Amino acid sequence: MKKHLKYLAICAVGISVVVTACKKSFLTVTPKGTSLESNYYKDQAEAFNGLVAVYDVVGYQSGGLLTKADVMDSGSDDHVAGGGGSNDVSDLQVFNNYTLNATQGPSTAMWQGSYQGIFRANVIMAKLPEVPMDAGLKARYSDEALALRAYFYFDLVRMFKNIPLILKEVPSDAINDVLQVPPAEVYTQIENDLKAVIAAKNIPNTVNVATDGGRFTMGTVHALLGKIYLFDKKYTEAAAQFAEVNGTPGQANSTYGYKLLTSFADLWKVQNKFNSESILEIGHSSKSAGTWDCAACTEGNLLNIMVGPRGYVTKTADAPDYISGYSFIPFTKNFFDFIHNDPRNFATVANLDSLKAAGIADYVAGYDNTGFFINKFAGHAKDKTTGGGEPVLNYPQNMYEIRLADTYLMEAEALISGGGDLTRAAALMTAVHTRAYNDGKTHPLAATMANIKTERRAELAAEGHRWFDLVRWGDAAAVLGYKGFKAGRNEILPIPLNDLNATKLKQSKEYGGTL
Repeated sequence: MKKHLKYLAICAVGISVVVTACKKSFLTVTPKGTSLESNYYKDQAEAFNGLVAVYDVVGYQSGGLLTKADVMDSGSDDHVAGGGGSNDVSDLQVFNNYTLNATQGPSTAMWQGSYQGIFRANVIMAKLPEVPMDAGLKARYSDEALALRAYFYFDLVRMFKNIPLILKEVPSDAINDVLQVPPAEVYTQIENDLKAVIAAKNIPNTVNVATDGGRFTMGTVHALLGKIYLFDKKYTEAAAQFAEVNGTPGQANSTYGYKLLTSFADLWKVQNKFNSESILEIGHSSKSAGTWDCAACTEGNLLNIMVGPRGYVTKTADAPDYISGYSFIPFTKNFFDFIHNDPRNFATVANLDSLKAAGIADYVAGYDNTGFFINKFAGHAKDKTTGGGEPVLNYPQNMYEIRLADTYLMEAEALISGGGDLTRAAALMTAVHTRAYNDGKTHPLAATMANIKTERRAELAAEGHRWFDLVRWGDAAAVLGYKGFKAGRNEILPIPLNDLNATKLKQSKEYGGTL
């Protein structure tokens, strides 16, 4: 059986630094039009291409149509897996009903994507010292790669807990001997790495989004470190990092330029890329000409087609111009009842049954249909590709990995959990809640964990945060038990079997292993 960890290591060492998926042929031949590591990184342009290759994995989408958002949403209480049947994208189905194991489920895609990013980061950091280029720019590239590596490790440690911590290139003949380390060691490493990046000040506070949108700024680094501290239960440290990002609640941050958008609905307009609320954003394009020959290679947003209502047709001229999609991860009735009277409802939920009943549009019910689809990410006909390829694989909506409302609420959570300034916590929560109404009035929220939980569920719906939030709060077993979630097991994913075979890696005890 293929060993994904070994494959990715070799793939990264022989990396094609054009931004495409790594192909098996890279193991044996130099692909036409590409360069291998041994004769690459000769100048600044090639070093930049190598850095772009690391960034490209932040938006990792598998050939099996998995993204971090659709995976984590499928496991939460706010969604069902949906699709066309009980075996349609089975990796989502088994996470949705908690029958996943080491051979079935999203583990391989999530593991593979993150380690691909780590290996690419390690390669460029190893090669940069010998690249003839401006020293300041070289230091920036190196620190961006270090921060990106911390980002990938954070995903791995919170998804899998027991992971290898690989900090340099590993020869292909030694990759099977890599060992796992305790989670605390991973947290210490990535926290120290990000603190070093902050201290060095090589990454700028802002970037020109027209040319560099999506690259880390110093605000991104602070936000990521704050998030890591929050999950590591270092609440005082987390609050301090978030305060650097958030500034005065409701006002523009004079250092980084972050500010809540006036309208919540404007966040989901495709043209509003890299806006003032964006801290870390994944770029997508309708012009990458992606095809089914390699769905993982497209730069289009796969989620746009995944979540669209199946068999959608308009009946009136004023019907929404949704594309006909695959009806994955629709909202549950429970979530719709929760958000129905919240002003964020209409921007969040596409109520297809309501449109159908009114004769405005029609659709075909998919598997486990609820009628409530994700309006935030449903693709629109007006955004159809102009760059060739398969239209359904080339929708251009960007995705927020971290945005300001998220960091406001995480700082408030850290302050509440760590016994901090509750007045500031309330101001942060109130700013997010008030923006939801956008009616010129203040809508105050008290600084309580109950309010944090409610506000995060409404504000960040379908953005891939809910499952992690429930696990972090210790609420997952109670909230997800009806789906089959078992306490002491399903707080993490199983390590993929392909990475256990013929290696020294061990399965976590939660899934029958010894680690």
